[in-house]
Amino acid sequence: MTHHRSWTMWLTRIVGTCGLLLAALAFARAEGPAFKVDATWPKPLPNNWLLGQVGGLFVDPQDHIWVFQRPRSLTNDEKGATFNPPRSRCCVPAPSVLVYDQAGGIIKSWGGPGENLGYDWPVQEHGLLVDHKGFVWVGGNGKGDSMILKFTGDGKLVKQFGKAGPLTNSKDTTQFGMVADFDEDVEANEIYAADGYGYHRVVVLDADTGAVKRMWGAYGKPPTDDNLPPYNPDSPQFGNPVHCIVLSKDGLVYVCDRTNNRIQVFRKDGTFVQQFVFDPKTQGAGSTWGIAFSPLDKNQDYFVMTDGTNNIVETVRRKDGVVVGTYGRPGRGVGEFHWVHYGKFDSKGNLYTGEVDTGKRMQKWLPVSESVSR
Repeated sequence: MTHHRSWTMWLTRIVGTCGLLLAALAFARAEGPAFKVDATWPKPLPNNWLLGQVGGLFVDPQDHIWVFQRPRSLTNDEKGATFNPPRSRCCVPAPSVLVYDQAGGIIKSWGGPGENLGYDWPVQEHGLLVDHKGFVWVGGNGKGDSMILKFTGDGKLVKQFGKAGPLTNSKDTTQFGMVADFDEDVEANEIYAADGYGYHRVVVLDADTGAVKRMWGAYGKPPTDDNLPPYNPDSPQFGNPVHCIVLSKDGLVYVCDRTNNRIQVFRKDGTFVQQFVFDPKTQGAGSTWGIAFSPLDKNQDYFVMTDGTNNIVETVRRKDGVVVGTYGRPGRGVGEFHWVHYGKFDSKGNLYTGEVDTGKRMQKWLPVSESVSR
């Protein structure tokens, strides 16, 4: 009898312990935004168009997905229908700006290289923002892309800030250095730019005049152009590119220093707060490509980071920079990535990712209902 009672107590403890472990594991898996890929999105492009590299991405308040793609990134084989005579039935490059609806269809398109435009279209498209007034801001990271362009939502030029030409230095307030990304401070009427592929700075513009109001480099210090080696998380200077910039609800500014494998965090005046380092042994194009906050995470306890070298999307706990979830892997299949560039959320918590190099595609990731914020 005593033996039976001891066995029963031992078994009860084992079952209880296993239950606690399983509950803990389930909770850990559920921490932060989590996703599954939607293989049905997007729809095929119309007009025999083909998508090139996705250089910029934004989701507006109407949940329309704006894609800034690179028509000139298509190979001769991919754009075979443009030759005279055509070398194949398909395809022709799509316009640079494509606007998708939630179903994955195109509702608007405009832009692209051309003659006598009256402004300097980027040599290579990079970075797009739709501000709260509906104006569209774009940059470029090609040779001579020292300007920022501001358009109406239908593609009519509002103003060009700076002009195409050679780089000068990271303290120049009249030119830009191949801007990679934008964000907006609505209350202050300011545009933040990650600047960029040529310069080593964050630059803040007046949203109406385009005047440079302030700028800073790594650790909030004045930007410099010293020739420093990459892959150094302790580098005193931003490397190239300064690739992403995102403002959080609590007024912090998150900046991707891509080839130094780090994200630095600032106040809006440029005061340095902290930095997070990710996969510091990563070389190539670096590990920190883009970040975004899910609207389902009301307190913004987490952000989602794209890593186009390791070809993954990671959920990161914001307070300490710990990675709590990883999605995707290198590859060409659904839910896999080749050079995943940026990711942006719609109001429902769907994540849209775009790829560069030979990836040249968009994917949609649905929020997993079990994900939680703690």
